[in-house]
Amino acid sequence: MSTQGFFTFLNDVSRRNNSLLCIGLDPPLDMPASDILRTNQKIIDAAAPHACACKPNAGFYEARGVEGWEILHQTIRYARARGLPVILDAKRGDISSTADAYAKACFDMLEADAVTASPFLGKDSVESFTCRPDKGVFLLCHTSNPGARDLQELSVEGATGSVPLYRKIAAMACSWNTRGNIGLVVGATYAHLLAEVREAAPDLWILLPGVGAQGGDLEASLREGLDAEGSRVLVNVSRAIWQAADPGDAASELCSRINSCRAPGPRSSRGASLVDQIALGLHDLGAVKFGKFTLKSGQTSPLYIDLRLLVSDPRLMAMAAAAMSRILSGLRFDRIAAIPYGGLPIGQAVALAADRPLLYPRKEVKEHGTRKPIEGTFAAGETVVVLDDLITTGASKLEAIQPLVSAGLTVTDIAVLVDREQGGKKELADKGLILHSVMTVSDLLDSLVRHGRISDLVRSDVRSALGIG
Repeated sequence: MSTQGFFTFLNDVSRRNNSLLCIGLDPPLDMPASDILRTNQKIIDAAAPHACACKPNAGFYEARGVEGWEILHQTIRYARARGLPVILDAKRGDISSTADAYAKACFDMLEADAVTASPFLGKDSVESFTCRPDKGVFLLCHTSNPGARDLQELSVEGATGSVPLYRKIAAMACSWNTRGNIGLVVGATYAHLLAEVREAAPDLWILLPGVGAQGGDLEASLREGLDAEGSRVLVNVSRAIWQAADPGDAASELCSRINSCRAPGPRSSRGASLVDQIALGLHDLGAVKFGKFTLKSGQTSPLYIDLRLLVSDPRLMAMAAAAMSRILSGLRFDRIAAIPYGGLPIGQAVALAADRPLLYPRKEVKEHGTRKPIEGTFAAGETVVVLDDLITTGASKLEAIQPLVSAGLTVTDIAVLVDREQGGKKELADKGLILHSVMTVSDLLDSLVRHGRISDLVRSDVRSALGIG
């Protein structure tokens, strides 16, 4: 490999083969050891023209003892001889002296070009790997397994307040990347989080496992994770190629699917922030309309935002929930209270995403059954954060929280997806309530202008009509 560095090597092969496909080489444990190397070589030969890297998982070889270790070494050598960089998926990470030994084993003995590593022991635990400028290191950021959320979405202190742990890891990876040889691992099974990772680490390569057998959405993941040039996402696929009757055809088809997502178009949102992604998604959904409308408050408006349509787009709803969960991570509360009816679907999605209990005040108390004004379990004295879809004036929010306050619950924070900037925030502040929003109408309009959906003139006219300075 060139001494210019792993990611230079990877980028060169990616451009030469016009590919972001990484071939996973994970032999089943019931496969005879005598068949593994020959099978690996067959797959590498067939897939090499359509791929830019290989990724053997060390566990499938280590489980076979010394013989498996030798097969792994020969597989790495074979792939490198065919011009493909090799990422050893070993997920190493330990105190520095042990990490030195792991680095020597991965890079010197097995001759891998890059390795996956855990950052959870801190910077010194990965420096044994990152200190080699010609080698690459992919740090675990948000993995593809179902239990990833147990730790990787916990709130921690970041530079601008509380953030999810995976986002802090992405930011730290950027600060540690002094030799330009660090990437991130983010699972395709959490595609809606990729936009946040890309926002935090716009220049890092992302290794993307979880496509195929694990159920990750390839197109959604690429839409969120590709950089501004339609690159720097390395899509790892193992079983779909390993088990194919013709691995070359399978690799070619996957490469074509990936490349179809890379092509720029008039509605491309590649490289956008999470707020941009949501704004563009709402526009695509028809939830943002321009014309002349009468609002519930009685005001007329050149802009109508129908967030009830979010229920028809699960991917966009998940993104909205992720954005609101990020707001909630910096607040102290016991339960989420969603305002019917517009806030209920979002409230349910946020409760699931944030793993927090939900309740809601009824708009009409039933004349039968329990006749409860509030649905859900709670205790007087608990603090709730109130969620709704949007806010124009503060009147409807003040009315909606009265049953909560009357039941002995404490309300200090209200979170919405969109603030129309028409006085609602001030009205709530006058009552001692703090409004938090994922985006304002100004943010929404700016996103649509940046991505060519509306003109500067339309933005100016809408802002003027709404009285936004």
